[in-house]
Amino acid sequence: MSLTTQIVADLTAAMKAQDAARTSTLRMVKAAMMNRQIEKGSELDDEDMQKLLRSLVKQRRDSIEQYEKAGRQELVDKEKAEIVVIETYLPQAASREEIEQAVVAAIAETGANSMKDMGRVMKAVQASLAGKNADGRLVSEVVKARLGG
Repeated sequence: MSLTTQIVADLTAAMKAQDAARTSTLRMVKAAMMNRQIEKGSELDDEDMQKLLRSLVKQRRDSIEQYEKAGRQELVDKEKAEIVVIETYLPQAASREEIEQAVVAAIAETGANSMKDMGRVMKAVQASLAGKNADGRLVSEVVKARLGG
């Protein structure tokens, strides 16, 4: 079953179960999915859907950061709940240890030795972690720490 079909089926199930939070989140995902299909001009494959879901999670994390600064805990909780629902459709996230191993390998592979090489290292790390749903911000932090930034 494709990711698109799974999300639509789960939305229907959530509506029948009267799970308001899950229904709301899946409706938002479906709307984003439909918008992306219109932009693309064709159906989304699972890879496109994963990119879309990762961008939705990133948006939520950015919102959480802003809400925490503003002291809006109820909105932080809502965004965190949405992330939990969205992440059920993504592959297991890469652990910090996996990211660190990938960064060490990428630094060795690219011969990086300063912050000037961060772009090449990031590109190599993202390529090696493709499909693992690695948090870009965490990858960036690890790369900066290893390159002495």
